Amino acid sequence: MIEFWYRESRTYRRLSRVVDVIGALVAIVLSLPLVVLGAIAVRVESPGSPFFVQRRVGRFGRLFKLYKIRTMRSDLCGDAVSPASPGDSRITRVGGILRKLSIDELPQFYNVLIGDMALVGPRPEMPFLVKQYQPWQMLRLLVTPGITGLWQVECRSTLPLHSPEATALDLQYIRSASPLNDGLIVLRTIRAIMNMRGAY
Repeated sequence: MIEFWYRESRTYRRLSRVVDVIGALVAIVLSLPLVVLGAIAVRVESPGSPFFVQRRVGRFGRLFKLYKIRTMRSDLCGDAVSPASPGDSRITRVGGILRKLSIDELPQFYNVLIGDMALVGPRPEMPFLVKQYQPWQMLRLLVTPGITGLWQVECRSTLPLHSPEATALDLQYIRSASPLNDGLIVLRTIRAIMNMRGAY
């Protein structure tokens, strides 16, 4: 049992939504050429749709469709724990490059635009993993999930997202969420992407 105090700021939530919409629109326009090239490369290498749609758990447990560029064989794209190493046999050659450069995540800016996700927040998890949560881990569902978050910049490559330790980081973020902290996480994310750290 843990003690957790949280009171959402309406001002922060409204400001965050404005920033999310503007940021998503800019990111969609700037990243469109990369998304198109990535999708073509995926389709040339392996059969199946170049895009991957998967159910994820959002705020208050609501299910939504998360969009990505497909990086694994189309016959192995069901619900399963995400690859934790570059040698995972499910990942295609093109997919490995896209994951290393985080290009596969770019379609999620559409999720941000329509309100299923935010730029910053706990990463959305698959339903079958949420069902395995300890009761206190459900607290991470109090806020809108994000493209990036504290877990990604702290220990993405070493700690599974569904682990209690990762949830503790999510709750730490939720308690201290602010425009300043969100901005710092975005800057740290950009640095992590440039260093290709923890991208499998």
